[in-house]
Amino acid sequence: MASTVKNLFHDNKRPTAAPVKGDDQSQKGENQEKIIMTTEDEILTADDDFDFVSHYGDTVEEQGDDLLPDNTAGSAISCGFIGVGGGGGKMAKAFIDVGFNKSVLVNTTEKDQPNGVDANHFLLIPGADGVGKDVVLGQKVLTENSTVVEDALKNRIGNIDWLFVLAGGGGGTGSACTALHGSFERYMKSSGAAGNVVYIVSAPSAQELLNPTIKKNYKALVKDIADHPHIILDNERQLQLLRGKVGVLNMFPLANKSFAKMLAQVFRLAGASSPIQAFDTKDLERCLREPGRIFLGTTVVTDPTTTGLGSKIYQQSIKNSPCPTPPNSVSVGSLLLCVTEEMASDPAISNHMESAVAYVGGRSDALFSGIYIRNGLPGLVAIVLLGGLN
Repeated sequence: MASTVKNLFHDNKRPTAAPVKGDDQSQKGENQEKIIMTTEDEILTADDDFDFVSHYGDTVEEQGDDLLPDNTAGSAISCGFIGVGGGGGKMAKAFIDVGFNKSVLVNTTEKDQPNGVDANHFLLIPGADGVGKDVVLGQKVLTENSTVVEDALKNRIGNIDWLFVLAGGGGGTGSACTALHGSFERYMKSSGAAGNVVYIVSAPSAQELLNPTIKKNYKALVKDIADHPHIILDNERQLQLLRGKVGVLNMFPLANKSFAKMLAQVFRLAGASSPIQAFDTKDLERCLREPGRIFLGTTVVTDPTTTGLGSKIYQQSIKNSPCPTPPNSVSVGSLLLCVTEEMASDPAISNHMESAVAYVGGRSDALFSGIYIRNGLPGLVAIVLLGGLN
């Protein structure tokens, strides 16, 4: 309580805690004086005048043994991840690997559990050994066990502001994940969350979409999440970006981890200071909160002195993105630029960066931008984040 009261007085004092006067614990009369704190040149005393302070102290909450460790990844927002189904679980593992320990993998079968994931992160839904790509059965199983999932979120993830739901489109369990939306909302409301539920869904590859069941399941999931903030990861685009670089065994794990690192970098930069221009927490939340699809892409410009930097950044970010191409006009956009100190000191490059910000801003109703100094970069690193896409 002494530290709380300290804020009511001068900050330039050096307080030291003092014990209650009198060694006799039985002396608790109304006139007994209590010394709250002392400084070098004054003594502050209080009785019932300051008894209100105790009512505004930090609340101590009991937390169960199942609570997962805190996230070690730096982030401007308090967030957790839940992977539903086989594909969603594999994406969730990628976020665990980059430091988001507040992640739970939910599945109707333990056979899809990724290797290297601690059992504390895994929740097996009882009563079904998979659902055989049957979305109707998946919705039934998840609905019947929604309380189990909700309890796992409360007991394992705890209090967060933003929940990211990861699912593979095309399967029966992942494509049924919106059956749990009511549970997600109740969990968020019960923990006093200030953010939203955001879906991250992988689209099947062109080869997979030849299967009518997979195509039907994916379309059903996209329709269900259309009005919620969501990110679509196009597996066909990811295969094209990685084909020839890695074997089939490591292709999707690398794709998942690369995306997790990119999103984590956005979260980290939103919490970082900048001597030039900062993309802050509220800017990030505005982009994430906008209903509709979210686009995320990145590129590296090795020669930032080039003319037409804005167009190059925008087009290369779209080309290199795992997300489907965004429309020409979007609701909200952001451009994050990471440059070396030498680049930031170059007047010509500074002019190009201003043009790049203006270029992206001309394609969105609202624009947020941030420019950060990071030495040792291979070039100018740009991240484009667009929200509210139809």
